[in-house]
Amino acid sequence: MFISDRMSAPAIAPPARPGRIAALYVTFIVGGTAGAILVNSMELPPALAALVCFSAVIFAALAISWGAEAAQFYVSQGFAVAGVALLQVMPEFMVEAVIAWSGKVDLMFANATGSNRLLIGLGWPFIYVVAALSARGKGWPKEIRLRRENITEVLALLASSSYYLVIIAKQSLAWYDALVLGTLFILYFWALGRLPAESESEADELLAPPRYILSRPRASTRIIWLVVLIVFGGAVMVAVAEPFVHTLQIVAVELGISVFVFVQWVAPFLSEFPEKVTAFYWARTVKLAPMAVMNMVSSTVSQFTLLVAMIPLVYGASPISHGLLATVHMDPSHVREIFLSWAMTLYGVACLLKLRFTRGNALLLFALWLVQFLYRGDLPFNLPLLGNHVHIVLGWVLVLAAVIEVAVNWKHLEVRAAAAHAWRLIRHAEA
Repeated sequence: MFISDRMSAPAIAPPARPGRIAALYVTFIVGGTAGAILVNSMELPPALAALVCFSAVIFAALAISWGAEAAQFYVSQGFAVAGVALLQVMPEFMVEAVIAWSGKVDLMFANATGSNRLLIGLGWPFIYVVAALSARGKGWPKEIRLRRENITEVLALLASSSYYLVIIAKQSLAWYDALVLGTLFILYFWALGRLPAESESEADELLAPPRYILSRPRASTRIIWLVVLIVFGGAVMVAVAEPFVHTLQIVAVELGISVFVFVQWVAPFLSEFPEKVTAFYWARTVKLAPMAVMNMVSSTVSQFTLLVAMIPLVYGASPISHGLLATVHMDPSHVREIFLSWAMTLYGVACLLKLRFTRGNALLLFALWLVQFLYRGDLPFNLPLLGNHVHIVLGWVLVLAAVIEVAVNWKHLEVRAAAAHAWRLIRHAEA
């Protein structure tokens, strides 16, 4: 079930100086709301507008992260994180919707593929780095261990990204693809909603802000706090997304950055900034580092399903298309970008199937992401069967790396046992 019956459970012990925590929350809510109103009601210089948006996003992302930490004691941690991830990618959805409405096919796939690869190739390794730096003095940790029930998110990422192979095979994106991807997302959210909430004994490791929420004596007050934080964070991020991206686009043009590069890398980096803030905040503690990885995974699942599903629907509804059932057709450059995104996701899934994300995984992911970020185009030589385009070659390198990762860790894979464990939790959820 989606909501735990512990809504009326006794509150936990409050943090030290609760008045200061309450004042911190009020400051964030007022500051984030003021920033959103300011950038949408006044003509500010691009640099100042970007700074105001940046501050508002920080306020919103941290408020949502604290709310999610508290919410995992009422719903499953995975469901809370997936809900937060969905709110956090709303700016990305707005950017993609604007591109699809304008009918700019090249930029549609630039934004979608760039955002996927940023989350996996840059986001996951940096979570490991943040976790490692936070554990300094204890030696660099060899890995981030996931929970057994996290196999739900990992398998959802595998299923949703695998549908990209269908899209590649037919080289088009149609309304029925949106139906399939939307169904996958609904099943994913349903499964996470059936997992159990955290036990109150695990609240001891909470930081002061989420502890303050759970320490409120009345259950209704705790729920109000959670709703306020989630609504505030989501509203602010949606409100500042367009001004933030628009002002940075002006700066990018002035610096000579091409529109394609801006849409594929700069815009996704900015629109994905909320989940990066939240994930890096969680990655500072050993207990919450897996939650940080799952935040990125859930964001990627949302992109592979809802974000891609939205493209043909918005394009079909736009005045420049040929009707609601219009199909978005691809050329070879689009296929290359989608293939590379799928291959990087495949390697990411292969890393997580053992329910551990290691230092070696982080280094290889980042190295291959950096190569395809810095270098695009043709190699000075042809490779048998692969050709000479660097993205095709790197895609097959990632596929090979995924196969090797699974083969090396075959005896240590916990997929079957973990999936059975998660399914038992889902089946035995209280009605």
